[in-house]
Amino acid sequence: MRRLIAIGVAGTVLLVLVLAQLFLPGIAAQQLRDRLSKNGKVLDVEVSAFPAIELLWHDADRVVVRMENYRSSTGHLSSLLDEAGGVGTLQASASELQSGLLTLRNATLSKHGDALTGTATVSESDLRTALPILDNVEPIASGNGQLTLRGTGTILGVTATVDATVAAQDGNLVVAPDVPLLGTFTLFSDPHVLIQGVSATSAPGGFAVSARARLQ
Repeated sequence: MRRLIAIGVAGTVLLVLVLAQLFLPGIAAQQLRDRLSKNGKVLDVEVSAFPAIELLWHDADRVVVRMENYRSSTGHLSSLLDEAGGVGTLQASASELQSGLLTLRNATLSKHGDALTGTATVSESDLRTALPILDNVEPIASGNGQLTLRGTGTILGVTATVDATVAAQDGNLVVAPDVPLLGTFTLFSDPHVLIQGVSATSAPGGFAVSARARLQ
């Protein structure tokens, strides 16, 4: 009798695990889609986990997200990145991403473990919106985890060439114009993300930028 009970219990556990593997990834994907759809148009969401029951603890082996656009405060993005800590591999992309001061085009985010890599295109018009003192902006130097932009700036009625350095500072992404009175502007700040470096190359209508970061 005990053997029959043990077999019955084992069979029930096995059935639960099989059903979880069949249904939990789809449920998790739909829940993530519903959350993201509040801030943009979702094109596709995929969630993979084995065993799938780990999804109950917000862990997953792989998550893929494709969005047409995403607009939200840095606080909401911070919450999503914090939850991504339990995801082994993350591949996310958005044709347009707006968070904080800056709008990014063709943005991608890859996560492997705690390491994050992001790429995007920044147009001159979007950069002027984020940093209105600069016009005709282009990258002129990139190295050592930071990049230098050069543009035409008008300050107190005087037009001149102005350089600005974009770099990681205390884990944040900041831009510092080469004008002492203007100070430093924060482009991206997230308590869960430690920005490590940024680089860029020229691209039609702006430049392509990439950044390295780590979840903390």
